[in-house]
Amino acid sequence: MTPIEAGIEIVVGDITRLHATAIANAANDALAPGGGVCGAIFRAAGPGLADECRAIGHCPTGECRLTKGYALPAAWILHCVGPVWHGGGRGEAKLLAACYRAALAIACERSFESVAFPAISTGIYGYPADQAARIAVDAVRVHMAGHEFPRRVALVAFDEVQAKPLRTALEG
Repeated sequence: MTPIEAGIEIVVGDITRLHATAIANAANDALAPGGGVCGAIFRAAGPGLADECRAIGHCPTGECRLTKGYALPAAWILHCVGPVWHGGGRGEAKLLAACYRAALAIACERSFESVAFPAISTGIYGYPADQAARIAVDAVRVHMAGHEFPRRVALVAFDEVQAKPLRTALEG
């Protein structure tokens, strides 16, 4: 863990093993098990997560849905549906910021102490990591400046390569 700014830290590791009140899932709009972070979260949480997500049914891009954490160390999962990257001209930045804001709003309403976010939309959805990191950091900073909860936010990278754009965004 690398504390860089009060309440915001970079964590390199497996988000499914983090002890946080909630972790965010880089979800698809069907809230179905997928690849990457999404698949890892579904596998680690167990079958109850897929059942609950099927009952919810759908989440539009830029929004977030809350489920239980099941077998995860985190009690809750914030399913954030980020945009697919199409070059930046289709409102991708607004949609990506919106899903972070939506997750943070839920965390605030529920008085969650801590939330961990993966780099939403940067995997199979193709969002450039440096741009996505700036959007994530800006959304978290703005939220934390005006709200009591969450008190801690971890921006999680699976490895050092993924952590670099997050560190640059936080330091910039």
